[in-house]
Amino acid sequence: MTTSASPPAPRLLIAGAGFGGLTAARRLRRLLPRAEITLVAPQDEFQYLPSLIWIPTGLRRGPELRHRITPMLSRLRVRYLQAAATGLDSAERLLRTTAGDVPYDALVIATGGAWLKSLPGAKGVHGVCEGVDAALQVRERLQELLKGGGGRIALSFATNPKEPGALRGGPVFEMLFGLDTWLRRQGVRDKFELTFFHASTMPGQRLGEAAVKMLLARMQRQGIRTVLGKKLAGFDDQNVQLDANETIASDLTLFIPGMRGQDWFANTSLELSAGGFLQADALCRTSAPDVYVVGDAGSYPGPDWLPKQAHMADLQAHAVARNIADVLRGRAPSHEPRPELVCIVDSIDSGVLVWRSRQHNFMLASRWLHHAKRVFEWYYLRDLRAAEASAVTASA
Repeated sequence: MTTSASPPAPRLLIAGAGFGGLTAARRLRRLLPRAEITLVAPQDEFQYLPSLIWIPTGLRRGPELRHRITPMLSRLRVRYLQAAATGLDSAERLLRTTAGDVPYDALVIATGGAWLKSLPGAKGVHGVCEGVDAALQVRERLQELLKGGGGRIALSFATNPKEPGALRGGPVFEMLFGLDTWLRRQGVRDKFELTFFHASTMPGQRLGEAAVKMLLARMQRQGIRTVLGKKLAGFDDQNVQLDANETIASDLTLFIPGMRGQDWFANTSLELSAGGFLQADALCRTSAPDVYVVGDAGSYPGPDWLPKQAHMADLQAHAVARNIADVLRGRAPSHEPRPELVCIVDSIDSGVLVWRSRQHNFMLASRWLHHAKRVFEWYYLRDLRAAEASAVTASA
C-alpha cells in the first residue's frame, strides 16, 4: 500500500516590516501553521510611528520606539531576509531584491509609501513622521530655540495632487497642540509664535466637518495663528513661501508632505494609481495573481476619507491573510477590510478621539484619552519587547 506525499508547504513572502507587514506575519502564521513564511525588509527594526509626536517634547526619547523584529519573527517561525525590494516578475512569481530573487506562492507588499518633496526647499524642512531620527532633529532644534529665548514655529501638511487621499495630517495637529501644552508648562508660551498654515480653508476634512471646526476653534482659543486658503510655494531657512509673494516667518518649520508610491513599483508590471501607488481591489489584490498590498503602499477603493494610517494597515493585513488562506485551501477569497478611521489627536494633557466609519462619525474629548494612547502603545509593542527580552536572556 502506498501513501501519497504531503503537498509542499506554500511559500509566503512579505515585503516590509511596518504595521501591515508584521500584522500579516502574525496572522498568516496563525492561519497557516505549515507555511514557509519569509519577511523581507532593509533593516531588522520596527519603529512605532504614532508616538514620534512625543519625542520633540521629551515624553519619548527614541530608543523605546525602536525594536528589533527578528526575535519575534523567530518565535513565529518566520525567516527574515535583510534586503530591499527592487522589482517584481509576477509571471515567474519572483520578488527582485538587493539580495537576489525570492520565489513565492503568495506575496504581500507592505513596503509603505514615499514622500513628495518637489517644492523648493522641501527637503530641508522637518518631518516628524519620517522616523525617530527626524523627530530627534526636531527636538534638537526646539531646544536651540528655548535657549535662544523663543521663536516662530510653523506647521502644516499637504497631499498628493494626483491622489488627494495620500496624506498624513493627524500628527501635525498633535504636534501643534502638544507644543502649545508643553510650552505653557515650561512657562514660555508667550515667547513662541505658533502658526498653522494650509492651502485649504477646512484642513483635515477626512476627520469630518465637526472635527475640523473643533480643531480650528481650539487654535483660536489658544492663540495659535492660522493662515488658511493660501497655496504653498516653497520654503527657505527663515520663511514659508506662499503664492503672491506672501511669506510666513519661521525659525522651525514642521511639514508633512503628501505621499507617493515607491520608486521600485515602476519595476513591476503591476497597475499603478494616479499617485503612483499599487492599485488594489476591494480584497487588497493587485493586478497580478497572488500579489496583495496592504498599508501605505496601496491605493484602495472606498470612501474619500479612507485613511493612510497604522490602524487601516492592520485591518488590511488581517483581511489579506484570510484571503490567502482561503485561496490555498481551494476557496474563493471574500474578505474585505472594513473602512475605518480611528485616531486620538493627542495634546499631552488630553486627547480627542475621532472615529469614522461608513455609518458614523464620532468625536469625544477627554483628558483620559492621552493615557489611552500611551496604553495602546504598550499593548502594541508588548510582543516585540517580550521577544527581545527573551533573546537577550537566552544569549546571556
